[in-house]
Amino acid sequence: MDIQAFDALVIGAGIGGATAAAHLATTRRTALLEAEESAGYHTTGRSAAIWILNYGTPDAQVLTAASGSFFRNPPPGFADVPLMTPRPVVHLAPPEQVPALEAMMAGGEEIEPITPEAVRAMAPALRPGYAAAAAIQRNAFDMDVAALHAGFLRTVRAAGGVLALRQRAGRIWQEAGRWHAETGDGTVFAAPVLVNAAGAWGDEVARIAGVAPLGLQPKRRTALIVDPAPHDVSAWPLLGDVAHTWYARPEARAKLMVSPADETDSDPCDAQPDELDVAVAADRFEQALDIPVRRVEHRWAGLRTFTPDRGLAIGPSGTPGFFWNCGQGGYGIQTAPAAGQLLAALVNEEDPEGLRDIVPLVDPRRFAKEFA
Repeated sequence: MDIQAFDALVIGAGIGGATAAAHLATTRRTALLEAEESAGYHTTGRSAAIWILNYGTPDAQVLTAASGSFFRNPPPGFADVPLMTPRPVVHLAPPEQVPALEAMMAGGEEIEPITPEAVRAMAPALRPGYAAAAAIQRNAFDMDVAALHAGFLRTVRAAGGVLALRQRAGRIWQEAGRWHAETGDGTVFAAPVLVNAAGAWGDEVARIAGVAPLGLQPKRRTALIVDPAPHDVSAWPLLGDVAHTWYARPEARAKLMVSPADETDSDPCDAQPDELDVAVAADRFEQALDIPVRRVEHRWAGLRTFTPDRGLAIGPSGTPGFFWNCGQGGYGIQTAPAAGQLLAALVNEEDPEGLRDIVPLVDPRRFAKEFA
């Protein structure tokens, strides 16, 4: 049996695994195991890629805020391009959603009211009468997901770590104080610490390892690309309704990405778009914007995986040496820098500094019976 010894194993090379491995690699020789032919093939490569401070559960918002400075000022040499480009987010409230908009502004940070007329000056295709009120978050920005992901993987390699592609862990066990993961070609990777960052497959990995699953639920989200011509949308904000039933954002400068913001339960899989969801997205988009969807240029779907309470799962499992970095839902990219820092601190039994208050919120053991 060919056993390769490391100080930490991370299963899953999406954004969760990449940031976990990058932060662990500063003190531990780390192996990052990925079942697919390329890292980030599933959810990471299909993200809407916008950083929004007031988005998600309380723990996600704390991690988002803590990650903001990384996007604005990444470490020297981390990326060859900027990780962020300013892009305001506008929340539109049809008459029935005005109370929800008011609650959002009361409970959020740096959200300010804006008139529908002012929104129309930014995005002239907004239909008169669609929105009774609106709010804007000016501190939001587009994230370069590919550059962020590549930067974390580069960090792993630079620290002497290994990215092992096409290495699905078919058998996982603990022996003599070390976790072992045997891949399809018979190679066994071994380390005292194993981090489960397998995304939609997180519970499957846990079961293989004999660890209690969390009850993760992958949910499909659909997106499509439309041509907004003759409108120049390059400087438009992200537009969406307060109830989060649709959103649209510029893509590749001249196009718009549209989503019905769907959350359809799914098994772990290579998600594909459903034609009904595509039609729903086009219909809701056309109700808000005077841009007919004559042709869908491209369509895709991805899985956003949630824990039972929709909070993240970062930390120990209760089984020695087995850690979780799963359940990012729709917040995995924007929380990645701080989430990786927190995970590494918990693995190394170090003070997580400014993230102490959310440790109980993200503790995976909250789903165990003794924590119920």
